[in-house]
Amino acid sequence: MKKYVRVMLGQKSVYAKQCFEGNFIGADFDIYEDLTNKLPENWRDFNANYRPVWLENNPGKSKVAAGLACGMLWTISKGLNTGDVVLCPDGLGHYYVGEIDSDYYYKPGEILFHRRNVKWYPKMIERNAMSQALKNSSGSIGTTSELTQYSEEIERLIGGEKPPTLVSTDTTIEDPSVFALEKHLEDFLVQNWSQTELGNHYDIYEEEGELVGQQYPSDTGPLDILAISKDKKTLLVVELKKGRVSDNVVGQIQRYMGYVKDELAETNQDVKGVIIGLEDDLRIKRALSVTQNIEFYRYQVSFKLFKG
Repeated sequence: MKKYVRVMLGQKSVYAKQCFEGNFIGADFDIYEDLTNKLPENWRDFNANYRPVWLENNPGKSKVAAGLACGMLWTISKGLNTGDVVLCPDGLGHYYVGEIDSDYYYKPGEILFHRRNVKWYPKMIERNAMSQALKNSSGSIGTTSELTQYSEEIERLIGGEKPPTLVSTDTTIEDPSVFALEKHLEDFLVQNWSQTELGNHYDIYEEEGELVGQQYPSDTGPLDILAISKDKKTLLVVELKKGRVSDNVVGQIQRYMGYVKDELAETNQDVKGVIIGLEDDLRIKRALSVTQNIEFYRYQVSFKLFKG
């Protein structure tokens, strides 16, 4: 299946024009060696090998930062396949769009020296032409961001079409799950984190002022939110479920918590979990009653449209 991925080309897209003119994308992440024949199929194996290297080159940094850096480097170097589509912001409100056109190669002494060749399309995408959901995902923090769920919209934009415009009417959405299903819950929670009960005790994980705890990658899928207590003693995994929550989410968040405990937590840190959903039921209540360190929170949304 073809993937669609947003790739940042240097901080604030500083190298975007050079990459476009040179027909490549790339990264560095302070790993100064040729990775040819050192890129396993499983990114967890790559992280296990190169987290210590990254930490040695970045003394004082956390395992969370190391895992993120190594995971994104693997994604660019190995996780993208020939033919996958990349969207690269130019820093001016547009995105270069192209297809991966080579395997990994190394260009020491140059910018973004871990590279892949790209066949750029002649047409750029304007950010203003994107739907709000695609804007949110393509504007997320981090070097890479998965956009495959918006593939149909991206293909329309490449073809010059804009997504349908929402027509404003005198309509009230009585069922808040309708709004939740529009994929805004996570972004809304992140933007309003400080106003929530969780925000009184935890901060979404940051590195050097950059928010890295949203959609943090793990070997069993991305964590919706990774937070850390204000005393730095507890890592919190937050799993968001739009609508009614079933008991299978307990096993899912336990897998995420296990990853955080094994791969990210320092020796003096605990790991806890929070499930957030619109409704719970007896099954999840039973499951959580015998599960340590996981809590359930309900969200409530009120949303109206007014004719302009």
